[in-house]
Amino acid sequence: MLPPVTPPSDLRNRLLLALPPQDLAELWPLLEPAELPFREVLQTPEQPMVAAWFVETGMVSMLATLDDGDGAEVGLVGHEGFVGLPLLLDDDRDDLEGVVQMAGTGYRISAEAFRAALERLPDLRRLLNRYALVHHGQVARTGACNGRHQIDQRLARWLLMAHDRVEGDTLPFTHEMLSMMLAVRRAGVTVAAGALQKAGLIRYGGGRITITDRPGLEAVACECYGIVRRARDRLFGLPPGEIPYRW
Repeated sequence: MLPPVTPPSDLRNRLLLALPPQDLAELWPLLEPAELPFREVLQTPEQPMVAAWFVETGMVSMLATLDDGDGAEVGLVGHEGFVGLPLLLDDDRDDLEGVVQMAGTGYRISAEAFRAALERLPDLRRLLNRYALVHHGQVARTGACNGRHQIDQRLARWLLMAHDRVEGDTLPFTHEMLSMMLAVRRAGVTVAAGALQKAGLIRYGGGRITITDRPGLEAVACECYGIVRRARDRLFGLPPGEIPYRW
């Protein structure tokens, strides 16, 4: 008999790490390592999902697209989450698109195996249900933020959310990409980014943005960042304000 396959010691996905050890051991053989290349589509609007993905590194944007091809980001998934909420919620499709905005890695599980695991492992379903609520709060807060707050506040919020999910302080994002993330014109992003750079909070150029003063960026961001972060911290049992969310 072959020895059981055990998860690696450098596992990064927080949902997988939060599972009871026996549940993770049972789930692990069903997870396949997967590359998440830039612009890879993990969830296609109105199309059946064939798999769920637990993100290890990189970042996935959940996008609401319109008939004219325009759209906006409504959610962000990194190592704290997974892509596949329709499968968790007893459906197989959604009207949102899940696109890799920063290349990385993750673990893929087929839709069939995922559903079966949810039936066998009640702690897995409970944990993912709680994550679904946190992610719903992020989506709702993003909508309110985009409708009510100034562009520089929204840009600071988004940069902090992205910074939480990556290693290092440099993010590979252009103004064009950020305009889609924030649902504003590119000129508005340029003005807001220029103001943050002039204040010494970021440095940008060549399609990259470097966070140079995170506390200062947190001071500029609206309250939406803190609300969403505290919800994530509660999910993983972190004392608010005491343990950094970043790895």
